[in-house]
Amino acid sequence: MPLAIKINPADNVVVALHPIAKGTAVPVNDTTITAVEDIPQGHKMAIAPIAQGENVIKYGFPIGHATTAAVPGTWMHTHNIKTNLSGEVEYCYHPNVHPLTPVEPETFMGFRRSDGRAAIRNEIWIIPTVGCVNDCAKALVRDNQDLVSGTIDGLYTFTHPFGCSQTGHDHAQTRKLLAALCRHPNAGAVLVLSLGCENLTHDQFVAELGEYDPNRVKFLTCQDVEDELTAGREILKELAAYAGSFHREPIPASELVVGMKCGGSDGLSGITANPTIGRFSDMLGARGGSTVLTEVPEMFGAEGFLMDRCQNQRVFDKAVNMINGFKNYFISHNEVVYDNPSPGNKQGGITTLEDKSCGCVQKGGSAPIMDVIGYGDAVTTKGLNMLYGPGNDLVSATALTAAGAHMILFSTGRGTPFGAPAPTLKIATNSQLAAKKPTWIDFNAGVVADGEKTLDEAGADLYRLVLEVASGKKTRAEEKGFREISIFKDGVVL
Repeated sequence: MPLAIKINPADNVVVALHPIAKGTAVPVNDTTITAVEDIPQGHKMAIAPIAQGENVIKYGFPIGHATTAAVPGTWMHTHNIKTNLSGEVEYCYHPNVHPLTPVEPETFMGFRRSDGRAAIRNEIWIIPTVGCVNDCAKALVRDNQDLVSGTIDGLYTFTHPFGCSQTGHDHAQTRKLLAALCRHPNAGAVLVLSLGCENLTHDQFVAELGEYDPNRVKFLTCQDVEDELTAGREILKELAAYAGSFHREPIPASELVVGMKCGGSDGLSGITANPTIGRFSDMLGARGGSTVLTEVPEMFGAEGFLMDRCQNQRVFDKAVNMINGFKNYFISHNEVVYDNPSPGNKQGGITTLEDKSCGCVQKGGSAPIMDVIGYGDAVTTKGLNMLYGPGNDLVSATALTAAGAHMILFSTGRGTPFGAPAPTLKIATNSQLAAKKPTWIDFNAGVVADGEKTLDEAGADLYRLVLEVASGKKTRAEEKGFREISIFKDGVVL
């Protein structure tokens, strides 16, 4: 079992795949380096002399500079590395685009909607337009589970505290996100539940929603009826009859849209789980499917992995606006742009934002970036897309769902139980987490660190699991009934 990994030939550090005790001889290529202090799992060890002020290289990129001189075998972390990053950057486009070799897509057993779109779940969703009716929505879900039968996979609501006491952009963002959820193909039928006096009026919502099928989407304003629970049940019975008419059938994998997200990252995220997702992304892209990469602040410092892969100048310009737009969002609130990673990330071995970002973007594989889309907008382009959204787990997972992701691949080094409205498949970066939290974790990428599988093999295993989930296999979060949303507030919409 390997003790450490040198990710790129240019690196002057290795990452401990397992805890390394002081005095341990660590094989690195054709030599060995003796650890001069304990190196925790996921953390970095110098393999060459690093002078004060010299860049620390990981993934072949500088992830910061040394604040003190270090000898080979030194533990390199927050106590002796500092970020190189600052504010907004001017970018130049140097195309480095390598299209994927096409592969005939496999099929999954999904649902074909009346408008032609594919779905992997056939659920009834209740979308509250205002927080005042949250408990009414919960009661409708609780009292009408008998309607979940046949091919209907479930009845759910996604509550939130918004829809009133909002103005301008903030109000528009709530409206846009909720309407996007109503369009999601996994919802075979939708009840939009309103109070009647909120800022987010019925007319506004209908205008935002655009053209819709009245058999699939129905509305209830609680102030307009004597008993909203009785009236709601009658509507849900109609919606259940409609949703129940859909049945699973073979659908090409080229019609899948899969969101990619990481959270609770550790020092192995960019070595095991994220590149495994990257291998999957390339596999699905080669088959004509779509993947979506978000978490813009966690691209800061790793733009070199992404920007030149934009398929043309237009997409590159959209990517630049997205990256610098998010930086300006921080600056406008007098926040430090690079106040990241989190305490948990640091405990897991991530030192600077460059370190975190270089690992984060591994989820994007090697494919060309085909489009950049705004918050609340839908994926319309096949291949790898970038989505405007924050790093916060639930907020960005909600944004991926709103973009039309059928499911979300979520890598984690520390674990998290939440689920988005779309099936959220959790991928452990290390085998210890997979063993500790079997009711959270769906897939163990720690086998890569253990030497049991290559990244290509793990990616192929993940692809097969995605097809199983698309065909109806429940994720751990789905088994628990964990589903919720969070709306990005006061962010800039592209």
